[in-house]
This record gives sequence, structure tokens and C-alpha cells, in this order.
Amino acid sequence: MIRYIYGHDLPLFPHLRDGMFRDRADQFKTRLGWDVTVDEAGFERDEYDAENPLYVIWEEADGTHGGSMRLLPTTGRTMVNDHFAQLTGGTRISSPVIWECTRFCLARGAKPGVAAALMLAGGEVMQQFGVAHYVGVFDARMVRIYRRIGSSPEVLGSAGAARARISVGLWEFTPEAQARVARAAGITPDMSHRWFERSFGSVISARQVAAA
Repeated sequence: MIRYIYGHDLPLFPHLRDGMFRDRADQFKTRLGWDVTVDEAGFERDEYDAENPLYVIWEEADGTHGGSMRLLPTTGRTMVNDHFAQLTGGTRISSPVIWECTRFCLARGAKPGVAAALMLAGGEVMQQFGVAHYVGVFDARMVRIYRRIGSSPEVLGSAGAARARISVGLWEFTPEAQARVARAAGITPDMSHRWFERSFGSVISARQVAAA
């Protein structure tokens, strides 16, 4: 199932929190060899985890972390503006209806459909919080994954070649994209909405949270 957890609420879910940060270390440091910091506990965290992001987390049936991503409004500090402005020609992306999506992580051995389930949940946030687009930085390996899920971004800029190529992309979530992603995830839109309401309550209260 999907859980939506703000950064300040992570201590309420220590098992999921620790699994997420350890799986991030495993994916980004061990498997991909990114220049990220891993602490003595084996956690990968950066300065944007201190910005009270909204984490979208796939929780396995046994309560463990299966995959996750991190969302932040672009009206505050974001990775794309602070570190990847060269990919957008120096243009700063800042709008209340554009959020940044980063640290898209899948646990080692994650089941098929988890990546799509996270994307479907991201679409739920867009619908209920009035978000028009996500912006994010991705590497070449993700192109195939996005295509398979059925939610490929509009590329705003790229650098590098082959497997070292990185890009900034902009996603929107149309009803057609929702249907494709739901099929890839094996999850109905109704179930996705029920998971959202479990975290936030009614649609009205969710919009009030977003505006607060």
C-alpha cells in the first residue's frame, strides 16, 4: 500500500523511515555509484530531507519499505534550482503549481508494479493538491522505466552522453496517463484514492493542507 508522510512525521514510522534511507543508500551509493553521503547508520540523506518534504512510500505487506519518492514545492529550496540550473539554461523553476520529485528509489528486489504505484500516487497528489506539473532530474536508465510505466516527461534540457546522460524533465498527469499507469501498477484509481484519503482525509481537507 501507499503511505504519504511529511518529513516531520517520519519519527512516527521508524521502520519505514529507516528502510527508506537505507534503501536510498543501497540504490544511489552502492548500485549507481552516485556521489552521495551515507552516514554511520547506513542512511542516505541530504539537505532537502530537512525541508519537510512529502514522502510517497510503498509499504510492503510485512511493513517494510518497497519504494519511495520525495516531493517539494518549487517555491522553496529544490535540487533542480540549486544544483542543475545549467540543464534549464539558468532558468529558475518556481511556481506553486510545480513541485519537484526527487530520490525515486526502489528497494532491492522490489516487486513489479511498485514503480508504477509510486507514479500513480504522485498523480493523486497532483489531482488533490492542485499541482499541474512535477519537475525532476533523471539519468539515462530511468528513460526505459518511465516508458514502461506509461509516464514519460517532457525533457527541458540534458547533458552528457549514453549512460552518463542526465536530464531535467517536466511531468503532467492526464486522465489518459493515469489509466496507463494504473494498468502498469495493477491498482485501480479508486484504490489509489482510498490510500490518499487514509493519509489526508477528504479531498477538501487535503486541499486545505496544501494551502496552509
